[in-house]
Amino acid sequence: MSTYEWITEGLAGVWSSTEALLEFCSEADLDRPSPCPGWSVRDVYSHLIGFELFGQGQGTPRFTDTFPPHVKNSVGEMNEAFVAARRSYSVADLRSEFLDVTGESLRRLRALSEEKWMEVGWSPEGEVPYHRYQETRLFDSWIHLQDIRDALLMPADDHGTGEEVVINRCESAIPYIFGKLVRAPEAATLRIYLSGRLAREICVRIENGRAAAQTSLGDTPSLEVTTPAALFWRRVAGRISAEAFLASTAVHVEGSAELARKFAENMAVII
Repeated sequence: MSTYEWITEGLAGVWSSTEALLEFCSEADLDRPSPCPGWSVRDVYSHLIGFELFGQGQGTPRFTDTFPPHVKNSVGEMNEAFVAARRSYSVADLRSEFLDVTGESLRRLRALSEEKWMEVGWSPEGEVPYHRYQETRLFDSWIHLQDIRDALLMPADDHGTGEEVVINRCESAIPYIFGKLVRAPEAATLRIYLSGRLAREICVRIENGRAAAQTSLGDTPSLEVTTPAALFWRRVAGRISAEAFLASTAVHVEGSAELARKFAENMAVII
């Protein structure tokens, strides 16, 4: 049994749920806009298919049009090429290719040796061990599953390994957001209370010009944000706007209004 079997089985669960949603899709539903900027439901499925094909060694389709504004880098260009190549796909086309491609990826992962999981190589984040690359595939796949659910008006954040990876990664981004992007002043503090299945307290303090995670804060923070985990990750992933996040009746803010505005505006770092 591999140390990283949990990643493989997490992907298997997320991809199974993603494929099952096609049972509820009409051909018109594929054109529904998703919360992922610039992409429809069909495009989200096409991206998931395309990235697995790329990981299996298939070349990127030729793209001759002008890239749309949501494409920001070379990885985005690759994604858009796979998406554009499938703009005429039907529900049946997507289901067939999605099952084939994800099935092949799972077969490959289940056959990997421990050494292969540890090999360092290319990823969208730079050179990382292969297990980190596949954990990112779980992160990406889980968020896109929720994109499809939201687009089909069937929201229900799927609990399990994918959700845990997403919330953990969003949490790890908070010091960077509060320190580097918000540029909170020296000694400023932030406390976030997440509610839901993965409820937790996230604390950050600016010390010597750097943001540092804290286990707790002994004093009243400069900014305190209470939010459901479902809204937290959607803002960090750029699925909802800063205005929508702050205006939600489920979000409660105390402390500096200026810090709250800057924090909400800079939360979207994972898109």
